[in-house]
Amino acid sequence: MDVPVNRRQVLLGSGALLMPAPALASRAALEIPAGGGPLPPEWTAAEAIPLWPDAPPGAPAKPPVRSTTLDPAFITGVVRPELRVFRPAQSNGRALLVIPGGAYTFISIRNEGTDVARVMTAHGYTVFVLVYRLPAEGWANRADVPLQDAQRAMRVIRAGAAGFGIDPATVAVLGFSAGGHLAASLITAAADQVYAPRDRADALDARPHSAGLIYPVIAATPPHTHPLSAQNLLGPAPTPELVTRRSPALHVNAMTPPTFLVHSFDDEAVPYQNTMLFLDALREARRPAELHLFEEGGHGFGIGPANAPAGYWPTLFAAFLDRHAPRVAAA
Repeated sequence: MDVPVNRRQVLLGSGALLMPAPALASRAALEIPAGGGPLPPEWTAAEAIPLWPDAPPGAPAKPPVRSTTLDPAFITGVVRPELRVFRPAQSNGRALLVIPGGAYTFISIRNEGTDVARVMTAHGYTVFVLVYRLPAEGWANRADVPLQDAQRAMRVIRAGAAGFGIDPATVAVLGFSAGGHLAASLITAAADQVYAPRDRADALDARPHSAGLIYPVIAATPPHTHPLSAQNLLGPAPTPELVTRRSPALHVNAMTPPTFLVHSFDDEAVPYQNTMLFLDALREARRPAELHLFEEGGHGFGIGPANAPAGYWPTLFAAFLDRHAPRVAAA
């Protein structure tokens, strides 16, 4: 039987096989959503909101350029980070900041962006997909660059909440792989000042109300880290202090929001122990957490395989968000 190869899995070094060999003889191949290819038409049609009123912090003298070898759906060379907005047919008044992954090498905006927006707008969410700067593309203070954009994104969403028809108190974050590391950094370091304020939006709280981390990179050191993600973010020879600062499980505390966690046991790129590290920290801090570990899925499965249990996680996440939505007092 032919086994489809997920190009993003190959790029991230996870291998082509998604299931152990004995299972391949008796099971259909997983139907993993495509990650590569051209820019999705819904992406190019979506409203784009710049994050910064002028140049982002730490701009290099020579702006980064987009890769000519990667598929267009794997975005690189981000000079002007932005939010792409996807509105629901019927709003529930809540918003979701979505952070795609890509090993801090590229941003996978199809399987972890537009696919996610389609599923979550169906649940009533106004979805904002973040195009953040890649830390290894020449920016100053590289380890802070993605977090600068994530903090700023939360503040821009909250500053424009009335125009988006959302309650600023209900903005959640959802991150995948390296984007999961960024989401985990955001919920544990939202109060860290990683850039100088630019305008009134920067007086707003950057901490999400709740979070989802899907096959996230959590560890910054072996044996469980994803080496390419760690090197792109931290550089080739980071100090112990820098590694500690960008190890989000070490910074979970009483302010960390309720967190939903998903991983598969057969993830060969980012081992499931990454998620367990964050779960243990949440439990130690007595913070609300929900964990779903799936038998199969590999890495980079986005909204999940259509023919396996991992494909149910978006529905479970929507239920989790419903359970943790702020209660409105009766009049």
